[in-house]
Amino acid sequence: RLMPELPKFDDEDLKSYGDEEEELALSPPAALMSVLATQELLLENILECIPVGEFAVIQPLSDEFCLVLGYLLTWKLTLAFFKAASSQLRVLYSQYLRRTKSLNKLLYHLFRLMPENPVFSGPTSEVPSKDTKTFFTEELHLDVK
Repeated sequence: RLMPELPKFDDEDLKSYGDEEEELALSPPAALMSVLATQELLLENILECIPVGEFAVIQPLSDEFCLVLGYLLTWKLTLAFFKAASSQLRVLYSQYLRRTKSLNKLLYHLFRLMPENPVFSGPTSEVPSKDTKTFFTEELHLDVK
């Protein structure tokens, strides 16, 4: 609930960024970026031996699963923050992510975590149909219990 409120504070300081000639960048919340940087290093250690194009098998409820989930949830917070920001702020934030290569790392990690066959194996009450259900066609409910 808090993430959409944070860009308002940077909006007030936006006027002071317009005078310099170099390409400008503004960091999203420092605490969030610090957690993200730590998680990027941990995830790189987990996935270092897996090339892009192959996929990692992460066992549910393992330490690796918790690290990956934390990393993806941190990105979810970051994207919620971006969504609430004005277009001018988004440009500055995206420059920061470009400089830190965080977005490149996200894509690199996602392509190693994405399953080769994303078939959805959730509960189905209907008769099997010709259309195969995948994680991209079904709504996923992530209720924490």
